[in-house]
Amino acid sequence: MNIAVSALICLWAAVLPPVQTLDLGQGVFYSDQGDVVMAVDAVVANRKIDKPYVMFMLYMGTSANVSIKIKREDVTMIYNGQEFKMPTVKELNSSYNGGQNDWTLYERSGKESLILSKMRYWRYQVGTDFFPLLSRDIMAVGEGSMTGDLGFRTRLYFKNPGFKKGDEIIIQVKDHSNPEASGSCAVKFE
Repeated sequence: MNIAVSALICLWAAVLPPVQTLDLGQGVFYSDQGDVVMAVDAVVANRKIDKPYVMFMLYMGTSANVSIKIKREDVTMIYNGQEFKMPTVKELNSSYNGGQNDWTLYERSGKESLILSKMRYWRYQVGTDFFPLLSRDIMAVGEGSMTGDLGFRTRLYFKNPGFKKGDEIIIQVKDHSNPEASGSCAVKFE
């Protein structure tokens, strides 16, 4: 490995905030570091790791008495030192037809780890999602807000850059008007 690549890797590691994540089991990961407390449920991604787009369910709440708005462009995934944005709804719908199957798989999966986590302390808005299903009464939104005991739950999709079992990613979110208010959660594919 040459010196320039080593220096870039060290710089990248120094710039990333340390992500302290708890593996709650059943593909659920939880982090309360930062102003945004979050849990990422990766059960669908684990089962469909070879698909062109992978789905995660993201639950968010606030750790302080502040209002936070997360726009879809404020959600990123870091994989192998590279940052990825989510596709648009139009891109996903034209390139991937597994959304209904993903949702059905998610609904049938166990939620015990999530229910027993601290995410149970928030109420979640229903009927809104970054990636709504056409067959459900869910409205497409470009942002989700959180305050007090009201959290935001949404599906996330990322184009698959070549995930393999054992790989780790980081899901990061930032408040749109105050990027200092943020949260991140590490996920390991099982």
